[in-house]
Amino acid sequence: MSDSAPVWQPACPPLASHDGERITLAYGEGGRLTRRLIQDRIVARFGNATLAALGDAALIDLPAGRCAMTTDGYTVTPLFFPGGDIGRLAVYGTVNDLVVSGARPRFLSLAMVIEEGLPWEVLDRVLDSVRDALDATGVQLVTGDTKVVPREAVDQLFLTTTGIGEVIQPLAGPAGLRAGDEILVSGPIGRHGAAVLCAREEFGFDPPPLSDCGPLTRPIEALWHADLPVRCLRDATRGGVAAVLHEWSAVAGLGITVASALLPVSADVRAVCELLGLEPLHLACEGTFVAAVAGGQAQRTLDVMRANGCPAAAVIGEVTTARSTPARLRTTAGREIPLDEPAGSPLPRIC
Repeated sequence: MSDSAPVWQPACPPLASHDGERITLAYGEGGRLTRRLIQDRIVARFGNATLAALGDAALIDLPAGRCAMTTDGYTVTPLFFPGGDIGRLAVYGTVNDLVVSGARPRFLSLAMVIEEGLPWEVLDRVLDSVRDALDATGVQLVTGDTKVVPREAVDQLFLTTTGIGEVIQPLAGPAGLRAGDEILVSGPIGRHGAAVLCAREEFGFDPPPLSDCGPLTRPIEALWHADLPVRCLRDATRGGVAAVLHEWSAVAGLGITVASALLPVSADVRAVCELLGLEPLHLACEGTFVAAVAGGQAQRTLDVMRANGCPAAAVIGEVTTARSTPARLRTTAGREIPLDEPAGSPLPRIC
């Protein structure tokens, strides 16, 4: 037996350490440093009575009637890209999910998983973006969660937002589609996917493609007030417009045909797609939606959309009777070809 007894070394919790410029694990251990992180950087930015109470749950007054609730995680890389960043993406993504469901966004939660060593300057920039996006949409942050994990457990910063909204204009959804309905998009397609890809791979486009990351509240609330026969709406995020068309076609049991010549595609996105062999209909949008309206109502719908922040809105196709290939693309030569459904993501980590 050794004369000296083994020395017990605590492995958990990690000792508090201080790095003036970077986040350490101690900020996620629930003690004084965690309290400082929450008070100094979160409550100070988003301060309201509900959040400042710091309860285990937010106590909020919901309006009478139906509410909508949605949640999503955001893991984009790089965190900052032309036209946006993960903070704006997390707020607008959840806000847009609510508004295309016919709900006015009211409350949001924010959960953060932070990699040890993330510079404070990066976290502050993201939180400033979250605050600006909340201000732009009139949504209140009322609760959240913060975790700090060891290096390489996550890639810098993951966000999860949950939103609650007041249902204003319930829609029939894709089950309500009819042959002869018209399909529209609110603006140029594929911009977010192209922007993130070019920022990540440093292709050197000058100027670089800009993401369309933004809120959809204004044009969609205008559609509500215009009393238009809108069948369904969807923001075209992962999988792009093609994924929306395939999903709607499958639910409705009908075909959908869109025309290549009618698709609004910006010159920079078209250049990226031609260079890399990508289909613009497969690239994600983060501020563009797809709409289906009753036949003969497309022009009225376009007028409302264009007058409310969507100058490049366009009619791109129509709903047809059921076909062997549910979604089709009509080429400029007039030939119809199957439009592939995205089987996976051609661009990982975009939202």
